[in-house]
Amino acid sequence: MKNIVVIGVSGGSASGKTTVVNRLKDICKDRVELISHDYYYKPFQELSPEERTKINYDHPSAFDTELLINDLKRLKQGVSIDRPVYSYIENTRLEETVRVNPAKVIIVDGFMIYENEELRNLMDIKVFVDTDADERLIRRILRDVNERGRTLTSVIEQYSLTVKPMHDLFVEPYKTYADIIIPRGGLNDIAIDMLAHRIEAISKED
Repeated sequence: MKNIVVIGVSGGSASGKTTVVNRLKDICKDRVELISHDYYYKPFQELSPEERTKINYDHPSAFDTELLINDLKRLKQGVSIDRPVYSYIENTRLEETVRVNPAKVIIVDGFMIYENEELRNLMDIKVFVDTDADERLIRRILRDVNERGRTLTSVIEQYSLTVKPMHDLFVEPYKTYADIIIPRGGLNDIAIDMLAHRIEAISKED
């Protein structure tokens, strides 16, 4: 497979990145393959479950970005990978993996994917999902409480202590690298439709 194109989708926590990516997948189907930076959190298996809850998961050091870079390079070379599976409940990487096969278009999502220069340079098109901070906080509370078994207090404390400060340091400043900015995230039908048409055009190229 020649000329594999990598599209990055970044934005703040709970900005709607996953919604954008999933809608593109629904429209483009097997023309795209998805991979998330969140799969590549370090396992921290040497730490106890209690100690793992105290890690700053919104800092670049929490990610095994080198592994993601290597996996993306292999995919761009047309080689299948076995990407990690991460458990937000156990705060560690599981033993199982998921096979990811090369596709004409590979979409990589993650709130910190533009912070690392080597990773950023692997992306041919860079998208930033821009959503109001209050809206992102509400979404994060609902997601973490309902889907990840967190308490309301722990979500708010984490947001105040790490999520917002790290966003200001490692996410928002890198919006300048984006080729496309999508306001309102997954609610922006026009932007998603434009991206889907671009993916369709890429998939038809030799």
